[in-house]
Amino acid sequence: MKRLISVLLAVIMTVTAMSIIPMTASAQPINDYYYYLLPDDTAAITGYKGSDLDVVIPSDLDGYPVVRISDEAFCDCSSLTSVTISDSVTSIGDYAFSGCSSLTSVTIPDSVTSIGKNAFYNCSSLPSVTIPDATAIQRYLANLSTNQNIGKQIV
Repeated sequence: MKRLISVLLAVIMTVTAMSIIPMTASAQPINDYYYYLLPDDTAAITGYKGSDLDVVIPSDLDGYPVVRISDEAFCDCSSLTSVTISDSVTSIGDYAFSGCSSLTSVTIPDSVTSIGKNAFYNCSSLPSVTIPDATAIQRYLANLSTNQNIGKQIV
C-alpha cells in the first residue's frame, strides 16, 4: 500500500511540475527550422525540415537571435551541399552536421567560439573547413583525429 501511495505521489508531483515549468520550445518549425528559446531570449536551432541544398543559418527566428546550432541539429541531412552560418551564432553542438555526406562547403564566422565534438563527423564530401581562431576552437582541432572523412585540409 505504501508503494502504491508513493507511486501516485510521484506521478502527481511530476504532472504538477510539468504544468509549472514554462515551455519554451517551438512546437512548429519556423522557416524550415526547429528551435527552442534559451533563458536569455536567444534561440538554439535543434533541427531542419527544409529541402534546400544550400542553407543559410538565419541570424534570427521570430525575432530571437540565433546563437547556437544544437547537438545533431542537421545530423544526416545528406542532401545539404553548403551551409553558411550567420554572425549571430556563437556555438555549434556535438554532431551538429554529422552524416551530411553531400556537404562540400561550410562557412563558419569569427563569432563562433565553440565547436562541439564530431560536429562534422562523416561529412565525406567536405574537402576543408576554415575554423576561426578562438580558444575554444583549439579543443575542436585537438579532436579532429576522431572526425572521420573530414578535412583533407583544415585552414
